[in-house]
Amino acid sequence: QVQLVESGGGLVQPGGSLRLSCAASGSTFSINVMGWYRQAPGKQRELVATIDSGGTTNIVDSVKGRFTISRDNAKNTVSLQMNSLKPEDTAVYYCNARRFWTVRTYSDYWGQGTQVTVSS
Repeated sequence: QVQLVESGGGLVQPGGSLRLSCAASGSTFSINVMGWYRQAPGKQRELVATIDSGGTTNIVDSVKGRFTISRDNAKNTVSLQMNSLKPEDTAVYYCNARRFWTVRTYSDYWGQGTQVTVSS
């Protein structure tokens, strides 16, 4: 099992910045990919960014150039630096850790979520 604890959400004005952090504990040796998802009110949870153990990142187009994901394998943490925030970035942000059992099967672990609100 993997436990994830997020921190860093809050209220920010449009154009501002926030940094989200997520600390993993438990069977962290088994984690292959870590990432961030978000869910806005009335919408499905969507991918924001992922990073694998080798540092390869995947960032969705809607936040590319504004958000940066990073990972510290030694500390079992993943961070999301969010700049130039827009009201449409408002959502609950969830940390995710994924363990692959085979190429096609995996287990997902989730944090409790942290609220990000972008408003003037």
